[in-house]
Amino acid sequence: MSKQIVLDASLAASWCIQDEQAEVTDEILDRFTGDFSALVPSLWLWEVNNILLIAERRRRLTFATRKQQIAILRKLPIEIDEDAAEHVWSETNALARTYALTVYDAAYLELALRHGIPLGSLDNDLRVAAGKASIKCLPEKR
Repeated sequence: MSKQIVLDASLAASWCIQDEQAEVTDEILDRFTGDFSALVPSLWLWEVNNILLIAERRRRLTFATRKQQIAILRKLPIEIDEDAAEHVWSETNALARTYALTVYDAAYLELALRHGIPLGSLDNDLRVAAGKASIKCLPEKR
C-alpha cells in the first residue's frame, strides 16, 4: 500500500465534522500515526478552512472545535506541492475538461497522476474521474 496519498478537502473535512465521520475515513486518518503522509495543492488550505468555517456558521461545529480541528490538521504530515500551479494552465485544465470536473477538483487528480499515488476523496465526481484515469481512490469502500 502506498505510504502517501493526495488528500482532498472532502476527506479532511470528514475527520473534522462529527456528522461526517465514518469508520472507513477514520481508518485513513489513523495511518498518519506511522510513516504515512499526504500531498496537497496549495488550494487545499483555503478549501478546508472554508468548509470548516461554513460548518461553524451552520452550527455543525463550534468555533472552539473548528480551532481545535485546524490545529490537529496542521500537525499531520501534509506537504503542499509547490509545483501544482505550474500545471494549472495545461494538464489540470485539460483534466477538468476531459472529466467534466471543476479546475479545483482537477488539481487533485493532476497531482495524483503526476506522482502516481492514490487519491483520498469523498467527492463522487472526482472519484469517478480518478477511476477513469486509473488512479486508486481511498477509502476503497464508502
